[in-house]
Amino acid sequence: MIDYDKMPPSRQPVGTYPFMMQQPPRPLFPDNRPITARENLLRVFKGEKPSWIPIWLTDNQVVWPDIYAEHAPLEGTGFDWWGQHWTYVEGINGQMPTPGYRVITDITKWRDQVKFPNFDGMPWDADVAIQTARYDPDRPICFHCVEGIFERLHEMMPMDETLVAMYEEPEEVMAFFDAMRDYKIRFLKLIFEKYAPVDYVIYGDDWGHQRSGFFSNEMFREFIMPVTQPIWDYVHEQGKFVELHSCGLTQQYIKEFAEMGLDAWTPQDVNDFDMLTRDYAEKIAITVPIEGIADATDEKEARELVRKYVDKYAPRGKLVAGSISHPNPDVQNAVLRELYEYSSEFYAKR
Repeated sequence: MIDYDKMPPSRQPVGTYPFMMQQPPRPLFPDNRPITARENLLRVFKGEKPSWIPIWLTDNQVVWPDIYAEHAPLEGTGFDWWGQHWTYVEGINGQMPTPGYRVITDITKWRDQVKFPNFDGMPWDADVAIQTARYDPDRPICFHCVEGIFERLHEMMPMDETLVAMYEEPEEVMAFFDAMRDYKIRFLKLIFEKYAPVDYVIYGDDWGHQRSGFFSNEMFREFIMPVTQPIWDYVHEQGKFVELHSCGLTQQYIKEFAEMGLDAWTPQDVNDFDMLTRDYAEKIAITVPIEGIADATDEKEARELVRKYVDKYAPRGKLVAGSISHPNPDVQNAVLRELYEYSSEFYAKR
């Protein structure tokens, strides 16, 4: 049995995303399940029949190294590995690139202005000892690979200039993307070796806003796919899975995601879950929230919403439930129990 009270506490600022990801996972409710949460979620990714519908960020566990400096360390105000300055914003419990500060002044000068981090000499072993002490062996461990290739460019120079550069200096943009691809693969190799075991990667690169993707599908195929595909291929070659984190209305790229062999995707609510699960859940595990659950007035209503959800989405293919949170602990537990028991009954009949 794991002694949760002896797991190292997070050193990240309270309320930030890294802080939340470093919280020791509590035992699943209800307990006494026939297989581990790890085996169950990996079955979903493989397209095999699970025992129940897993819950995103509940049935899994994220490893988030404190040494990770794709932002300023420990989510504070300061410089990241790349020399970009970030400012901690109280209202969002996170950081934004500091306005007016830029690493790249001209895309044609990126080779002179961008310094790739040197991992040698960093105190990896001390951090590994802290992070892996939090691991629950019954849960799948995932590494959140943040600040994707496109994001990294528009963090080093303004977004408008980044998009213009894709038209005016496509060869320079692609050269930068190629270098970032190689860096990402080198970094993932280090993570897989030092923070083992890692079962899958949440790969983050925001490709859209609230109305559409940032690029046409043709531009996505020209600029994004050629540098993202090798990273995902590397993860797969290591026997691991890829889940996509990409904010915005990015469903226009779903055919490309499937073509690239994406294992799982957690879309933002602005996307069409009905279409995505109907047309693609046989290929990609889609994380779908239980509609209305946060506003359920009592346990009876909550259970009805869960059953409606399972009846609609479970037959369509690979499914993960969105995070579940209700202010009433009795309703919260009713949701968790109903989702586990009702989805277990569904899969037992398959």
